[in-house]
Amino acid sequence: MRAKTLLLRHVFPGLAASDAITLLQVWLGSTLALGCIALLDKYLGSPVGLPLIIGSFGASAVLVFGAPQSPLARPRNVLGGHVISALAGVFFAQLFPDSVGLAAGLAVGSAIVLMLVTGTLHPPGGATALIAVTGGPAILALGYLYVLVPCLTGALILLGFSCLTQAVGLNARLCGACVVRKPCLVWHPQAIRRRLGTLRALHKALAGNR
Repeated sequence: MRAKTLLLRHVFPGLAASDAITLLQVWLGSTLALGCIALLDKYLGSPVGLPLIIGSFGASAVLVFGAPQSPLARPRNVLGGHVISALAGVFFAQLFPDSVGLAAGLAVGSAIVLMLVTGTLHPPGGATALIAVTGGPAILALGYLYVLVPCLTGALILLGFSCLTQAVGLNARLCGACVVRKPCLVWHPQAIRRRLGTLRALHKALAGNR
């Protein structure tokens, strides 16, 4: 029985550190966000030849809903990462229309550097830049409209559903392979006492060194 328990903990490490409510909220938020984008694509985008969903949104959903406290999942990173990467992708796609390999390499490399320089590093942005080059005729035909639709539009929808899940109580962080609930000071007064104790000890130590 012990061996079975250890095996389960090894295969599913998140079960020991997460609760069903948090996991349900992560699942619900990401499902609704991507579902909304897909429905908009089906009923609004596709009929007019305007794709609204790209693969990099799936990677963004992992960060936004699975690790919302990660620096890479901040609104600045999500929006800036997709927009800047899309600009780089479209620029090189149009600059080298007959050399997909060259355009793809320059687009992704430039997107990474630009995200680093602007403080908007968002790993799915690399895919956004690559899709601008290799996404096919429908994506290439968009030109710089690709930056606004689908990239900016989709990023805003993801962040909107993220705010909604946060509003109903989701406050999760990624800890190794585990999604766990971060204690809230309002409902954990003992956490406040510990922090106040630490501050008092630090104050005494500083006063004693004078």
